[in-house]
Amino acid sequence: MSALGSGTATTLAQHGEVVGSSTPVNSGFAVAPDIAVSCHSALVRSHPPAPLPFLMNIHPENPFPGSRTEGLRVRTYSPKASEITRAWFVVDAEGMVLGRLATEVARILRGKHKPTYASHIDTGDHVIVINADKIVLTSNKGDKLFVHRHSGYPGGLRTQSYGSLLANKPEEAVRGAIRGMLPHNRLGRQQLTKLKVYAGPVHPHAAQNPEPIEFTHAKAR
Repeated sequence: MSALGSGTATTLAQHGEVVGSSTPVNSGFAVAPDIAVSCHSALVRSHPPAPLPFLMNIHPENPFPGSRTEGLRVRTYSPKASEITRAWFVVDAEGMVLGRLATEVARILRGKHKPTYASHIDTGDHVIVINADKIVLTSNKGDKLFVHRHSGYPGGLRTQSYGSLLANKPEEAVRGAIRGMLPHNRLGRQQLTKLKVYAGPVHPHAAQNPEPIEFTHAKAR
């Protein structure tokens, strides 16, 4: 208060001026901190800020009046394990390209074909692949691509071409291609358990009534 003189009153008027002085509070004149705080508080009390126009008529329970969600609170849906229903599909791999077939099968195993898909939970279905021995590799990949495995001991590296693997163990070749397109964690290992691969046209899952599914774009041209 010494800046304004000892006789200056410290009370405020409604227009933001110090009583006893003609200098406004918001001017460039030096005002004591306690007077400036009092001026701001008085202005807020006398002139409260008006609400924003687009927020005046919004109700928390009905943010969109007149819409289909009127009166309802829309929440983000997250699937639970108890709510998931799984179907069974059977795929005939005869004449299909290995990579194209693997992408489609991995998509069904993960559940990405469902509107309830979530990346943190297994929402996929069961897939049965038959005639794995009649699958096709394009561009001479049977001789160009190799499969490696290691026993864990020095000199234990074993290499085999994909053509040789398809001829000897077609189920492992298809399963390995699909495994590489699933998440590399516990969730991916859980999703892989829903895959059944058979070299011939017969499978023992007739009791599940699997639905045939075709991938026309996966056929070799």
